[in-house]
Amino acid sequence: MSLGAHLVELRNRLIISGIAIAIGLVAGWFLSEWVWNMLRQPILDLEIDGRTALIQYTDVSSGFDTRVQISLFIAVLLASPVWLYQIWAFIVPGLKRKEKWYAVGFLGTAVPLFLAGVYAGWSVLPNIVRLMSTFQPEEDAFQIEARTYLDFTVKLLLAIGVGFVMPVFLVLLNFIGVLRGRSILASWRVAILCIVLFAAITTPAADLMSMFLLAAPIVVLYFLAAGITILHDRRVDKREAAALAEYLGDDQPSAASGEVP
Repeated sequence: MSLGAHLVELRNRLIISGIAIAIGLVAGWFLSEWVWNMLRQPILDLEIDGRTALIQYTDVSSGFDTRVQISLFIAVLLASPVWLYQIWAFIVPGLKRKEKWYAVGFLGTAVPLFLAGVYAGWSVLPNIVRLMSTFQPEEDAFQIEARTYLDFTVKLLLAIGVGFVMPVFLVLLNFIGVLRGRSILASWRVAILCIVLFAAITTPAADLMSMFLLAAPIVVLYFLAAGITILHDRRVDKREAAALAEYLGDDQPSAASGEVP
């Protein structure tokens, strides 16, 4: 496929993903108030701990902008089956019948893992907010602009969700013959380093517990993916060896009789 064809394919995939997100945006608008109440709960919990904590709207349009951003975040979650499939279909164009079943398996695992990653990010968010508030004197009010806080939380949740999906890409790249399982396992040191760095970037460096809670599941998923790919390679190798042995067995009588196979 030429570069121009790749760009056209990318455009089409982006258009489909954009349409799915736009449809999800409508539902996200009606759910935005409920989701915003959940996202800002860690700030409100500081009030329970005795701190003065406020979420501020600094201009006339900030309330509307905040609700639109929350609606977009919800739309991305709702449309995740569509845009995750579009990513897979772009990486592996011209899917064969067997590879289409791989795509079904990809969606069946990637979507729950993505949502699980979002939930994991939500689980550590209160710890991160509590930690950040400790750097300010207790007698001072903890005030944060609504759009700034929302931008921080959305990036955190989406980044962790994508991190949980990455091992699935490794498995599927192995299933289509791009990566060998032993190559994935041999790179475990680099993989763990990248996972730890990813967890450190998405969480404050001083919050070691939150970093561990994010890194540990991704490390487990990585080694699980490596194990699955190694088992798959063994089955493929046995199947190919059996096919080669059968071919050579059928070829021997022809060679003995002087016939050209």
